Amino acid sequence: MSKSNKEIKCSFCGSGKQDTLMLIAGLDAHICDKCVTQANQILAEELNVRKTKSTTAVTLLKPMEIKSHLDQYVIGQDQAKKILSVSVYNHYKRLNQKVEKDEVEIEKSNIIMVGETGTGKTLLAKTISKILNVPFCICDATVLTEAGYVGEDVESILTRLLQAADYDVAAAERGIVYIDEVDKIARKSDNPSITRDVSGEGVQQALLKILEGTMVNVPPQGGRKHPDQKMIAVNTSNILFIAGGAFDGIEKKIANRLRTQTVGYKVDKEDEDIDMDNLYKYITPQDLKSFGLIPELIGRLPVITHLNPLDRETLLSILKEPKNSLIKQYKKLFEYENVKLEFDEEVLNFIVDKAMEFMLGARGLRSICEAIMIDAMYESPSEKNGKELFITLDYAMNKFEKSDLKKLKVA
Repeated sequence: MSKSNKEIKCSFCGSGKQDTLMLIAGLDAHICDKCVTQANQILAEELNVRKTKSTTAVTLLKPMEIKSHLDQYVIGQDQAKKILSVSVYNHYKRLNQKVEKDEVEIEKSNIIMVGETGTGKTLLAKTISKILNVPFCICDATVLTEAGYVGEDVESILTRLLQAADYDVAAAERGIVYIDEVDKIARKSDNPSITRDVSGEGVQQALLKILEGTMVNVPPQGGRKHPDQKMIAVNTSNILFIAGGAFDGIEKKIANRLRTQTVGYKVDKEDEDIDMDNLYKYITPQDLKSFGLIPELIGRLPVITHLNPLDRETLLSILKEPKNSLIKQYKKLFEYENVKLEFDEEVLNFIVDKAMEFMLGARGLRSICEAIMIDAMYESPSEKNGKELFITLDYAMNKFEKSDLKKLKVA
């Protein structure tokens, strides 16, 4: 038996039909005109709040403030930190710029960092992401392949940025992307083949439009595994791109270019001051082109910076000074087991000497520390009472000799 008009009420506010202008019927409920109007106002306010959040000016961090934060976690590399700080600061200013008619529009300056493995390229990118008010993601260029091959398309870079922004397109369009291992997509020879390649010039060509700034249709879940998904349009004009790579072997090309004037009888006095231990400081776009990057890609990465090789003093500082230094990490781990851990200064010198011998950069420090500390970390959780553990040079050398690391040979 159907309800009478007097029995029908709004399911939200409880008003009867006689008290409303209109009562809209649903499947098992009703809603009055007043509740519809109120719901419409709530929806409009919520959408306006989201829009405001997306377009709010980013808080400016001065270059010195950004570098000061980097100094807490990264030892040395002052020139690279300055260039990164200025570029990120200028990126903030671009986001806050209100472009008016006939006003000068600031263009973005994408960056490329060159340095040996273990010098801190990825660490710089990860550290700078901690203080940013914009979405930040790190992606690996080694997985990028040309269309038609197994791997990821270049659009997957923007997919990760969207994920970092919780799929807020407006926020992602203000973000920063770090492309690691960009040297792995270099062309393998100066005579490109007319056929398609797996990880050479084709990938670089595909990156051009993204770096320059254009509307890209991005698959939110990755392109090849979900071909039928709805694409999301992302404008890359305001996205700052930072590329990094070891460019193994480029120092030979730099050396050849610097020594072109020394062949024969004439030698420039300027050539006598060349630092042969750190040829990366002389890198130019010409060297990147000789290595295998196409000129169009180099032009879209106009800011070039280098990371200095790590000397013994720098490695020793990395071991104990940064906020997340290895020594502080091990002390924290043992602190959870109520064990006070201390290191003899000679042990730290021993670790640094071995890291220099193996030429693995800062990453080598972790491997050597693990070889020395593995037995102590294995035994300490099973001991009931807390105690003090002092690592001496004899203990460290003994543990290192028993490890497989001692078999490493430098070619």
